[in-house]
Amino acid sequence: MRGRFITFEGGEGLGKSTQVDRAATWLRACGREVVVTREPGGTPRAERLRELLLERSAEPMPPACELLLMFAARATHVANLIEPALARGAWVLCDRFTDASHAYQGGGRGMAEAQIDALAKLAHPSLTPDLTVLLDAPVALGLARAGARQASGPDRFETERQEFFERVRNTYLERARGEPGRIRIVDAAGTIDEVEAAVRSALVPLLT
Repeated sequence: MRGRFITFEGGEGLGKSTQVDRAATWLRACGREVVVTREPGGTPRAERLRELLLERSAEPMPPACELLLMFAARATHVANLIEPALARGAWVLCDRFTDASHAYQGGGRGMAEAQIDALAKLAHPSLTPDLTVLLDAPVALGLARAGARQASGPDRFETERQEFFERVRNTYLERARGEPGRIRIVDAAGTIDEVEAAVRSALVPLLT
C-alpha cells in the first residue's frame, strides 16, 4: 500500500519543525513507518542547493533564480527520497513543499502562479500532498518567536521586511480557501501542546 504524503506549511517562527517531529513520534507509535524531511533540502544534492538559497551574499538573487533553485532542489528530493518512501508504504512528513513556492516566490516575490504551476508539473507531475497542515498566526508573533530563538544570524529570507511575510501569509490563506479539502489551517498562536493536538486531529482521518 502506498504511503501518505503530509506537508507542513506556514510563515517564520510558527513551530513547523517541532510539530513535524511530534507528529512523526505519534505516527510511529501508531505503527507507521515515518520519513521526516524538509524543503529546500532532504537529500545531499538538495541540501547543497538549500545552502545557496539561504546564504546571504553581496550578489543579489533574482526572483527567477530563487524559484528555479527551489524547484531544482524539489525535483531531486521528490525523485530520490519522497517517491521511493511513499512507494514502500512509508508516511512522509515534509517541512514545506510547493505551497511554499506559491507563498514565498509567488506572493512574496511576485512570480506568476502559472510559472510556478509549470515548474511543479515538471518536478512532481503526479505528486500532491494527501494533507497540508497550515500553521497560521499573525506575522508579528511569528517573527518575534523566530528572533528569540535564533542562535546565529538570520538567513536570506529572515532578513525580509514584515510586508513580505504579510504577503506570504495572505497567499497561504488564499490557497487554503481554494483547497479546503487538502489544506487544514491550524492556529499556531497557542501552546506547543495545543497545536500538537490540533495537528493530530487533522491526521486521524488518514489513519483509517
